[in-house]
Amino acid sequence: MENFLRVWRQQAKVRGQYDAAIFIGDKVLALTNNDEDALWLAEVHFSNNNYTRALALLSRQDLISRSSACRYLAAHSYIKQGQYEQALSVLGDQNPTHLFRSSNSRRKLQHVNGQSRITLRNGRSAASRLDRTEERDREDAGNIRYEAGMCYLRGLCFAKQNAFDRARDCYKDAVRIDVQCFEAFDQLMKNSLMSPAEELEFLESLDFDSITGADAPISQEAADFTKMLYTTRLSKYSSPAVMTDATETLSTHYKLSENPDILLSRAEALYTQCRFAEALELTSSILSTSRSSLSVQTSSAGQSHLGHSPAVYPLHLACLYETGATNALFLLSHTLADHSPEESYTYLAIGVYYLSVSKIPEARRFFSKASLLDPHSAPAWIGFAHTFAAEGEHDQAIAAYSTAARLFQGSHLPQLFLGMQHLALNNMSLAQEYLCAAYSMSTGTAAGTVPSISSMPSSELSPLGGDPLVLNELGVVLYHQDHLEGAVDLFRQSLVLAASLQCEPGAWVATRSNLGHALRRLGRYPEALDEFDECLRIGSGGASLGYSPFLGGSGGNASGVVSSGVSGYEERGLIGSLYTARGLVLLELNRTMEAVTALHEAVRVLGASGGGDAAGGAGVAGTLLSRALEIWALETNETDAVMSEDGNRAAMRSSTRSSRDKGKNKVSRRRIAADDSYTEEWTDEVAQGGVQSEADGFPGLMTDTVEETIEMELDQDAKRLLGDTVDRVRGGKQRQRPPGASSPETEMNPRAQARARARARGGANPRA
Repeated sequence: MENFLRVWRQQAKVRGQYDAAIFIGDKVLALTNNDEDALWLAEVHFSNNNYTRALALLSRQDLISRSSACRYLAAHSYIKQGQYEQALSVLGDQNPTHLFRSSNSRRKLQHVNGQSRITLRNGRSAASRLDRTEERDREDAGNIRYEAGMCYLRGLCFAKQNAFDRARDCYKDAVRIDVQCFEAFDQLMKNSLMSPAEELEFLESLDFDSITGADAPISQEAADFTKMLYTTRLSKYSSPAVMTDATETLSTHYKLSENPDILLSRAEALYTQCRFAEALELTSSILSTSRSSLSVQTSSAGQSHLGHSPAVYPLHLACLYETGATNALFLLSHTLADHSPEESYTYLAIGVYYLSVSKIPEARRFFSKASLLDPHSAPAWIGFAHTFAAEGEHDQAIAAYSTAARLFQGSHLPQLFLGMQHLALNNMSLAQEYLCAAYSMSTGTAAGTVPSISSMPSSELSPLGGDPLVLNELGVVLYHQDHLEGAVDLFRQSLVLAASLQCEPGAWVATRSNLGHALRRLGRYPEALDEFDECLRIGSGGASLGYSPFLGGSGGNASGVVSSGVSGYEERGLIGSLYTARGLVLLELNRTMEAVTALHEAVRVLGASGGGDAAGGAGVAGTLLSRALEIWALETNETDAVMSEDGNRAAMRSSTRSSRDKGKNKVSRRRIAADDSYTEEWTDEVAQGGVQSEADGFPGLMTDTVEETIEMELDQDAKRLLGDTVDRVRGGKQRQRPPGASSPETEMNPRAQARARARARGGANPRA
């Protein structure tokens, strides 16, 4: 009878008929009073969300103290009810560290068992000691998975109490005890509790050889397969080569190329490379389910985005934001709100949509709601902080980023964003400290100072990869501190690292522009011109000038979904600023005509960019263009005057002294007077006051924040450059001007201009 009832209850549980399973299971327990039957009935109560009944059954039978499986189930029931203290009282505070297995313990055991016995100093045999270890492992094989599971539950309790260090240790111990405890490994990865270097080191320390199969070859293949699966879950700032090898092997050898988890791993790698369109294709393929013709007829198109792992939504939302797909964001937000109103990623999608249409207060409200529903959601916290940065509320942004840094201790992004905010506040020492910490976390190298990082050759960059944006921001710090040589080194290292990671070239145009400005300030004008030309070549080649925030921007190749993108008006603003910088360098190289052409193009591009800072950039470019045209006019007049003087001297040598000389001199004076009037007319159109006010503020670097696009200012040396050029040209004209021509001082003095015109006409001087 007992066997018949056990089969009946098991079939009911498989079909999801929990009431029938509970009814029959209770009768089995009454007949047998067996601990296993009691545990089975408690598990059915747990599966049916009857946590109180499960706890009552386990307590009544006094099973918690006698069985690891029952203790695990009781603690899990307390956690489901939010009673974390009671769960810890059942679990205890200490992990069973004696159950750890090192990565080479099995190899050592096999090696020793194949040799003769070795006697140690204390007379004991090494082989016997290892045999006892193996025997202990076999003895505990029935309970070892439950012990690992209880370590995982301890980690959950500590995480709910914000004791993240202890939670991390519990998760790591759970995987060390049982390498197949994926829940603990997943908590470590998705909550960024370890840096990329620590993740890779931890993976290599795990004992995958403990996985057993039917025979040795199958066991080894299972161990390798599990390790590759775990490798795809690592941070994409870890070793790119290891990540690529694991993904390719799983895709080709095991035919998992269409598996959603493998596709998601590849999409995350593409996102860190700023290849947003390619990443969006992969995330869209994950969300577009292959439905039958019947399901197509009965289901709406919007529901194709439902029924997937929640992990895909933050990345998909980030790709939609970066590519400017506002309509797709709107549709997805409504679909999720209709079908998943209690999920955190639903409010995350709504917040991203509002951020994409620049409705910052609404975006902040929904990001806050998402963080309340899932306090461990990194995209929600980062997005919430970005909304303060978008409005220039640096203090609130710093507080929010600090919370994210405390929650996600292994991610370098909160440290990076904190450095950006302090950089925007001109707190260079704090910015340097946070950015150095971000560099250390993203690469796995020892924490260092900016000079030590900048002095590192590009060939010695960390093999773990890292984030090129961190090096760019460190270069900006050195730029503002006038350490231009170090800034140049860091900008170059950032570009080299981006190229090694196969990043989209258009995403790093701003970093290359920063390099050009640093070279310009160092007086290395040909190199600076080459960098600006390369920026324009990349931009004109159709590449998307993707996200690269440099003076205090927010976002990036982060797990956060609201990285600042450069597109539309902002792309034109960046292109226009590049033309402006190119014109400035050409003026330094005395290539005035080419400078006029470049500045004219800058005015054309920036003038079509709408309002805001782009319009200010157009004003700066227009001022520089006016000055460049003035210099060009002076140079042209100087050339004409020299040619006229040479012609007069040749004519005077070939002619006799006659009355025609006077006529020629009069004609010459009229020509000279006409040249002076042209110069005077052009000079009157130059807004001298505007040049002074704008030329004092150009720092030489462009800025891209969430609330700003491209900040265009004149550098201090712009005024010096233009002033020196004008003085040089006018000085040369004063030394070589033909007889009767006006001096530069005369051009700038109305009374002197009137007297010059009167002398040219042969009349008397006007009265003062």
